[in-house]
Amino acid sequence: MRRRLERGGKAGRIAPGRTQPEDAEGEMRVQTLEPVRGRRSRDERAQVRAPAALRLNPDVLGVAAPPIPEARRWAERYGGRLGPAIDLTQAVPGYPPHPQLVARLAAAAGDRETYAYGNITGDLALREAYAAELSGLYGGAVAPEMVAITTGANMASYAVTALLARAGESVMLPVPWYFNHRMNAGLLGVDAVPLPCRADCGFIPDPDEAAALMDERVRAVFLVSPNNPTGAIYPPETLRRFSDLCRDRGIALVLDETYRDFLPGGTDRPHDLAESGWPEHLIQLYSFSKSYCVPGFRAGAVVAAPEVVAELAKLLDCLQICAPRIGQAGLAWAIDALAGWRAENRAVMNRRSDAARAAFARLGDWRLDSQGAYFAYLRHPFPGRSSWEVAEALAVERGVVTLPGEAFGPGQERHLRLAFANVEAERVAEVAERLRDFRMS
Repeated sequence: MRRRLERGGKAGRIAPGRTQPEDAEGEMRVQTLEPVRGRRSRDERAQVRAPAALRLNPDVLGVAAPPIPEARRWAERYGGRLGPAIDLTQAVPGYPPHPQLVARLAAAAGDRETYAYGNITGDLALREAYAAELSGLYGGAVAPEMVAITTGANMASYAVTALLARAGESVMLPVPWYFNHRMNAGLLGVDAVPLPCRADCGFIPDPDEAAALMDERVRAVFLVSPNNPTGAIYPPETLRRFSDLCRDRGIALVLDETYRDFLPGGTDRPHDLAESGWPEHLIQLYSFSKSYCVPGFRAGAVVAAPEVVAELAKLLDCLQICAPRIGQAGLAWAIDALAGWRAENRAVMNRRSDAARAAFARLGDWRLDSQGAYFAYLRHPFPGRSSWEVAEALAVERGVVTLPGEAFGPGQERHLRLAFANVEAERVAEVAERLRDFRMS
């Protein structure tokens, strides 16, 4: 893997990629796209200025601020005439953690051992438990030395991006992309090559198109399945073809499986990539936050070949020294002990997904273009109006707080992301009612 990930040549900017924004009729069209640097909110453009004597990193200044705080500021202007605001901005579980896990976490907080520094790549008990779970899930042996525990999946993504690409090189991101993956690349001076995903193809990326867009500066392809923001679930054959493509090109396939535990019933093994052993070019990202309802404890994971994890540890030592140990102690027990509880929660999420599909299907002009796991990706009926405008108006006038599609990359002007996972099924129906007769002024 080390040999395959060696970089040659002089660092520089990649040639612009291509993406497919929508025209007035909603069809996808091909256009040349300059590297996307992100969007700053109006408030930030007006107020954020570096001190005259202080020069800040232009790569940081060029990255868009995260969209969730801005969307929640819109909600502060909602008058409440339709009832309490319904916040669909952030993918958080809509139910509490298991009481026994809470008790374990409380006990760990009283253990002096959890106040000391731990292993850079995570406490052995959690790495063993997660490795054993993956071995059973994928049918191939995963060893603890292939696992690194991180302070959340976002840190995992940031560290992996830094490991794979240096400034001037690039990573390929399907569009719409998860905005933190795009932010991580931008903060590091790494370009993003957009790989367009279209509604008429279920927002499933095309490996052949990826191959055509690649040049020698692409160091990795990042895929998220189930997807954030669309909810799309990539077929095993698609993942296999991407794996083969990345292997043949000598680059990494980074597979973010944060929402793996919320696949539809009957879909237990999402792919067979590790069935015959872990491929040296495959890097998996995972979040414990969603499955165990502990986002505040910040626990994520990277799984990769042992020599990749060994190099990743250099970055983790600088970024975190070690992941928070109280959460690790509780999760090491929970992986096996709470398997049944997680299965029950998966069924809950599947029911909410069904409720969202039924509710949004009756909206007429609004169109549910994709949905799954935690998310619905909804096409709004206002040609010529940006998703930022529509999302802001919905928050202010109807108390429905969503994220604009444009936060997830170019060509997303007609879409909104709704994270239905954190509301009950009845409230999903209420969202649909608030949208039904909404009009843009």
